[in-house]
Amino acid sequence: MTEPQPNLNDEENAAVSAEISEGGTAAENSENEAALQIASLKDQVLRALAEAENTRRRAQKEREETAKYAVANFAREMLNVSDNFRRALDATPKDNNDPALKNLITGIDATERQLQATLERFGIKKLEPLGQPFDPNFHRVMIEVDAPDQTPGTVTQVLQAGYVIHDRLLREALVAVAKGAAQPKVDASA
Repeated sequence: MTEPQPNLNDEENAAVSAEISEGGTAAENSENEAALQIASLKDQVLRALAEAENTRRRAQKEREETAKYAVANFAREMLNVSDNFRRALDATPKDNNDPALKNLITGIDATERQLQATLERFGIKKLEPLGQPFDPNFHRVMIEVDAPDQTPGTVTQVLQAGYVIHDRLLREALVAVAKGAAQPKVDASA
């Protein structure tokens, strides 16, 4: 008597084993063993096809993610350029009447806007956390400040802008957050 094949499900094993054990001629037993082998091979083929389909899907997903996030390293480097444009604009005097300086400021501002627009076309977006609750997934607290008019844990200042590429964090925002209210000291000596 032949052992049931382990690749078959329990119902198929039971059916084939029952047919073999009922007895019969050698030809019937041979046919039953052939049916058992066919069922086993069918199961193996179906499993192989399912595995091939799963492999194809995984490879397709990896290709899509590679294409989607391929610019991440380049984008990180370009964020430094964007930061420097912003620093240059922040460092310029606002009340200067020199036309040459005004033209320079206008040019730097236009270049920064163009760089931001280019980054956005590739799915890179600037985080705007000011006034939002602190989120450790997107922000890094650099300092805590007293801000009695703010809810504790609210971002009060952005020290360095953060960015995401599509749905992934590219660079976390460096922020200052409002401290919690000072706890009143209780005199325990009384």
